Amino acid sequence: MSGCLCLPCYKKAAPKTDSSADSNQNLKPWTVPFPPPPPPKGMDPVERLKSGFEKFKTDVYNKKPELFTPLKDGQAPTYMVFSCADSRCCPSVTLGLNPGEAFTVRNIASMIGPYDKYAVCALKVKVIVVIGHSRCGGVKALLSMQDGVPDTFHFVEDWVRIGYPAKKKVQTECAMLPFDDQCSVLERGVVNVSLENLKTYPFVKEGLANGTLKLVGGHYDFVNGKFETWETS
Repeated sequence: MSGCLCLPCYKKAAPKTDSSADSNQNLKPWTVPFPPPPPPKGMDPVERLKSGFEKFKTDVYNKKPELFTPLKDGQAPTYMVFSCADSRCCPSVTLGLNPGEAFTVRNIASMIGPYDKYAVCALKVKVIVVIGHSRCGGVKALLSMQDGVPDTFHFVEDWVRIGYPAKKKVQTECAMLPFDDQCSVLERGVVNVSLENLKTYPFVKEGLANGTLKLVGGHYDFVNGKFETWETS
């Protein structure tokens, strides 16, 4: 699998005026009842999606034109968020982000490969955040892999090997810890590997050098309800 970061080009939103420069930040996050009420027992899965959208349209979309109307003309997100595809982790809900506020990429274990020859179209974001999380299946798979043993799920193993440097560090420095504790350390370690890989992207190098871009690591512990962040230069 290629380690490239290929982002969509898009119609840029109109430049912000002084009066609207912080308009998105001043908007209160749209809220979803958390945890959302369970669907009626026996509801068809497709109907569950349809009813979910209707509730969103009635309770959120129709009531917040000041949030959604500007998005018809384009997007200018502040954040780019890399998050795990795990269904238990939804960064927009967890961090209270508004639509249009974060360009979000989700994959297995929030991993990012190093830059290669493929083209990159970059959004003019100010902050790139890579978020790991507790009890990550991708991290567990990485730590469980044994050299010379055939892969069970070829796609998963090939992908999580991006975090191999962090795995070796955990095995060297945390060998006395129980497996679950090693996973907890590795959850943060693979985030740091991804942050270092991001630094190999030309537009990230440039942004870090001129001070227009920040790289932030994060970890969401949904077991204990905690969220931590750290910055890298």
